Amino acid sequence: MCSSKSKFVQPTDANAKATQSAIMVSDINGRPVLQPATSNRGLTRSSHKKNLPLAKSITKFPVPPPPKQKQPAGKQGGNDQCTAAKTVIPGNKLKKSMSTHDSNTSPSSLVVKYSSVAIVNAPGSIAAAWRQQVAVMQVHRKTKIAHYGRSVKSAKNDSSLVNSNVTEEKRCSFITPYSDPIYVAYHDEEWGVPVHVDKLLFELLVLTGAQVGSDWTSVLNKRQLFREAFSGFEAETVSEFTDMKITTSSSSYGIDIGFIRGVVDNSKCILKIKNEFGSFNKYIWGFVNHKPIVPNYKVNQKMPVKTSKSEAISKDMVRRGFRQVGPTAIHSFMQAAGLTNDHLTTCSRHSICAALVRRDPRPSSTVI
Repeated sequence: MCSSKSKFVQPTDANAKATQSAIMVSDINGRPVLQPATSNRGLTRSSHKKNLPLAKSITKFPVPPPPKQKQPAGKQGGNDQCTAAKTVIPGNKLKKSMSTHDSNTSPSSLVVKYSSVAIVNAPGSIAAAWRQQVAVMQVHRKTKIAHYGRSVKSAKNDSSLVNSNVTEEKRCSFITPYSDPIYVAYHDEEWGVPVHVDKLLFELLVLTGAQVGSDWTSVLNKRQLFREAFSGFEAETVSEFTDMKITTSSSSYGIDIGFIRGVVDNSKCILKIKNEFGSFNKYIWGFVNHKPIVPNYKVNQKMPVKTSKSEAISKDMVRRGFRQVGPTAIHSFMQAAGLTNDHLTTCSRHSICAALVRRDPRPSSTVI
C-alpha cells in the first residue's frame, strides 16, 4: 500500500492567492503529485464531468500582465498613441504611426479606425479609381451625344432627299426603301410590260415557276444562271435534253433535278402549241382576247394571288401536259408578261404600261 500525505502549498505571488483553495500537493511514495483540493471519490459520472474544467484551469497558471513603464511628463502613453492613430489615412503614414507604438504594448490593444473621408480622398483607393473611370465615361458620352447630333442632322437631310425623290416618282406599295435594287429595276422596267416573244414568255414561265416557295429577288439574282442552264430558253434545244444532260445541269448549276425535268416537259408542250397555234404568244394571249386586263387596284391588299382567269389558263395548260403551272404561278406569270396590269393606280408605271398597249394594241411576234 502506498501512503499519501497531502499539504497545501503557499502561493508565492499575490495573484496566485485565488488558487489556494483549488491547489493541493500530495506525497505519493515520496513523490509530490498535484491534486484538486476536493477528493473525487464517490462522485458520479456527471459530477466528474462537471469538475473537468476545474482540473484544466489548475494546470494553467495565470500570466501576470507586463509592468507599466513610466512615461515622462508631457508625453502620451501607449493608449493615447493608439487613440491618436485612429484618424490616420491608409498608406505609408499608417505604417509610420504603427511604428510609433511601444514594443511592449499588447497587439490586441491596437485598434485602427479609418475615416470615410480619408478613404475616399486617398489617391490610391478604389473610390479614386472609380471616379477616374466615371470621368472617362462621361467624356465618351458627351462625344457620342455630339456625334449622334450630327448624324441626326444628316439623317434629316437624307430623309428630305428621299422624300423628294419619292414624291417625284411613286411606285407600288410593295416596293420599299429596303427593297433590293434588282427587284426595283425589274418593277420599273419589266413588270407589267406586255411581252409577245415566245422565248421571253418561256423564260418568264420558268422564273415564275421557280418563284413559288421563294421570292422574286432570289429568282432574279439567279436569272443569268437559269439562262445558261436552259440554253437561253430555246424550246427546241431544251426539249432535246437527255437524262445525262439533266443530271449534269442539276449538279453544275445547283438546280433541283425535278424542276429541270418539268422545264424540259414544258418545252415539249410549247413545241406542240406552236404546231397548233403558230406560236406560244398567240396561245397565251388568246385567253385575254389579246388585250391586257386592267383591274385598277388602289391598294396592294386588294390584289389577289389568283383569279378566275389564271385558274382557267392553268386548267388548260395542265390538260396539255404542262407542269408547275398552278393558278398562283400562272397569275404571277400573267403579271410578269403584262397579260394583266396590276400596277397600282398611284404607281407611275400604271399609266406607262397602259400607254404601251394603246400604242400597239395588236399582238405580234416581235418584241414590244
